[in-house]
Amino acid sequence: MDNEALRAEAARIFKVGVAAADPVGAVRRALTVEPVKGRPVVIALGKAAGAMMEETLRHVNAKAALVITNAENAREISGASVIIGEHPVPGDGSVVAGTALLDLVADLTAREQVLALISGGGSALAIAPVDGVSVVDKQTANTVLLGSGLDINQVNLVRQCLSRIKGGGLLTATKASVRALILSDVIGDDLRVVASGPTVSRVGSHAHARAALTKVGAWNAMPASVRAHLEMDESEPVVRQGQNQIVGSNRVSLDAMVTATDGAVLIDSTLDGDVAEAANKVLMEIRKVQGDCTLIFGGETTVNLQGDGLGGRNQELALRVAKQAQDLVGDWVFLSAGTDGRDGPTDAAGGLVDADTVKRMLASGRSVERVLADNDSFHGLEASGDLFVTGSTGTNVADVQVFLRRS
Repeated sequence: MDNEALRAEAARIFKVGVAAADPVGAVRRALTVEPVKGRPVVIALGKAAGAMMEETLRHVNAKAALVITNAENAREISGASVIIGEHPVPGDGSVVAGTALLDLVADLTAREQVLALISGGGSALAIAPVDGVSVVDKQTANTVLLGSGLDINQVNLVRQCLSRIKGGGLLTATKASVRALILSDVIGDDLRVVASGPTVSRVGSHAHARAALTKVGAWNAMPASVRAHLEMDESEPVVRQGQNQIVGSNRVSLDAMVTATDGAVLIDSTLDGDVAEAANKVLMEIRKVQGDCTLIFGGETTVNLQGDGLGGRNQELALRVAKQAQDLVGDWVFLSAGTDGRDGPTDAAGGLVDADTVKRMLASGRSVERVLADNDSFHGLEASGDLFVTGSTGTNVADVQVFLRRS
């Protein structure tokens, strides 16, 4: 199998994983097994919100319907209002969305019901800061979090402490019963973390948030209003129970990728932490295997920003693997990509590298070491022809990785 064939096969396997996270099929199965009675208020929040809402409205006679999603996935939906929020850093649209969400459920009675359709990306797409924290300060805090190196659980812990929606905020904002269908983009499927858990209790307390920020040196970078809020004494929030159901996840996608590929092996479904350490882990697993192989990984890494370049965790992971894999025998490719089709603040899903990536990058006049030091993996992979671009997929179940080798 030549290099182009290997690249095509890696892309095929990625598409299988995305298809397994199809929000339409996930919602259809859930509402067929347990149909909704009555006329609920339906709220769809996240990158897959549009597709989840469209399918839901085929099964449900909604009293009202609100979709909150990002610009790439936004479209008119008959019977629903659509608001575009910003991602990964919340903006004015996110503020409008957060206000609309809370207003929609505020006056519902205990006899009424809310059906929440939750998918990844919701943390930034709808925001409602706590009293004393401005929208600008919330945006600044989010930018600090994204570059801090904190894992997604810790990032969402801080977000929840600063929000009236996250960490069970939707439950406390209404008297209505709440049922949530959740497309999980979080490794381990901790529902407190998907979209920062609007229908479940918080990940932790103000003290936990302070400790996390202090540990990575991000505390002083937070706006004064955020620090003041997190330093306030707090009583343990009382959050009533909602009915939460996972309808799709990263592990479901990984299993589908293995099933659809002869000889494929799932190596790690919890690839997380610092991207440099994750690259070392991937290479260690690759070196354990001799000869032809197809190795599957999944998870969500983090990048501790040191430079001012452009890129994302998947692009940087792919480039780090390419840099360290120059001694591997045989033809090989490594793909790391986000199932939502977008990696960081770029239009690429990730990177698809091979044995000649480093050579091509050097030929373009770029040093791999300099590119990584600047966190500029997008421009580095663009120069070597190794960006993996899919466009928005309409779903989001974190990241997947594929390593293929043929002798």
